[in-house]
Amino acid sequence: MIVMFQDLRDSNSSQFQVSEFILMGFPGIHSWQHWLSLPLALLYLLALGANILILTTIYQEASLHQPMYNFLGILAVVDMGLATTIMPKILAILWFSAKAISLPECFAQMYAIHFFVAMESGIFVCMAIDRYVAICRPLRYPSIVTDSFVIKATLFMAVRNCLSPISVPILAAQKNYCLHNQIEHCFCTNLGVTSLSCDDRKINSINQIFLAWLIMGSDLGLIILSYALILRSVLKLNSKEAASKALNTCTSHLILILFFYTVIVVISITHSGGMKLPLIPVLLNVLHNVIPPALNPMVYALKNKELRQGLCKLLRLNIKSN
Repeated sequence: MIVMFQDLRDSNSSQFQVSEFILMGFPGIHSWQHWLSLPLALLYLLALGANILILTTIYQEASLHQPMYNFLGILAVVDMGLATTIMPKILAILWFSAKAISLPECFAQMYAIHFFVAMESGIFVCMAIDRYVAICRPLRYPSIVTDSFVIKATLFMAVRNCLSPISVPILAAQKNYCLHNQIEHCFCTNLGVTSLSCDDRKINSINQIFLAWLIMGSDLGLIILSYALILRSVLKLNSKEAASKALNTCTSHLILILFFYTVIVVISITHSGGMKLPLIPVLLNVLHNVIPPALNPMVYALKNKELRQGLCKLLRLNIKSN
């Protein structure tokens, strides 16, 4: 990926004057931004530790070898990838002032962020479909949501999210960066990078909006449709206990979806609105890439009885082994 962006950069070398970007970190608080390194490092370690624990539990506990938990395991891998895409560089900036990043590395990071965010959105869709079939078509669930379905759905999302965001870094790499190279951000974002371009960046903005509606819009639409059908099916149940149990299986999923998409909407509004405090959208952007990976496993562990029991069993085994 980096080699490809290096080739694109070399194709414009006659007009390229900037050889690297400087990531300045959090705008407006450069003098004391290093103090943010501790909570961010703790969040990153929590995200890695909690998701590894979830993966280990699902792998070792035979009762969790079900499609719903397979999707949760895939989500854990995606969460770790998303956090790792940005956090090592952010911590390097805050701890060692390692602010420089080459253009190919910057474009590769831009692509990876788009891939993992879209992948997380796609897995949420798969989980919503899983819950729809489990609640609305319970008798057909074993024949529809199989291991083969999980593999095919995951591969489809992976291919979709590999191909769809490739235009973002390619368009950015074809711009000429001939004046400024300081980015008031902690990592490489499309709009943050292309704002330094000497060329017109209208096509980059249009492409970003188009992809957002194409990927996030369609995913959110499918999720809303799935839960609307689930709600309609639950309201038809005569037993309040059965309705409560059915909705309870969706609670953790809905909490994570609400947080994930709400922050995306807020980030979009703050960027498009041109806030007087640029720190807010940057901070939200960073937190959106590190809080969900830390939050997701904890919400599922607290709200899901089978997973909670598996975690307790795993932790007791570890304690005994020590």
